[in-house]
Amino acid sequence: MSQSRTRTVLFVFAALASLAAAPQEIPVMTPPADLKWADASPALPPGPKAAVLFGDPKAEGPFVMRVKLPADYKVPPHFHPGTEQVTVISGTLHAAMGDAFDASKAKAMPAGSFISLPAKNPHFVFTKEETVIQVNATGPWTLTYVNPADDPRNKK
Repeated sequence: MSQSRTRTVLFVFAALASLAAAPQEIPVMTPPADLKWADASPALPPGPKAAVLFGDPKAEGPFVMRVKLPADYKVPPHFHPGTEQVTVISGTLHAAMGDAFDASKAKAMPAGSFISLPAKNPHFVFTKEETVIQVNATGPWTLTYVNPADDPRNKK
């Protein structure tokens, strides 16, 4: 094989490999009225609804979802395997870092607030009113409770 043909084959192979590795770019424009709310993950205590805006929280890759938390809702101390960014869309999310639930340590995060949670950092949240958050993370999304007894999946 000639040197120029070898370079061409290598170039094409490199180009195809980079396309395969690149995330799929799909324009997404979703007005609030078009969100499809469903029961949130069974990893969360019962009550919230979720709407996936982009990607798939169960699959490898980036995703965006909104979660509607009811009033007087609590998620005990837990952590995620990857970094998670949370934006409060409406209501107030009370959040704190730590492996023991202590409401007095929580910071009230009203609509417009942003939280970045590093991987494997225990935290807990609660609401006093209906609150909608947006979660940006990389899947597969999982939730591990500090105390396994808090995991609703263990209460069946």
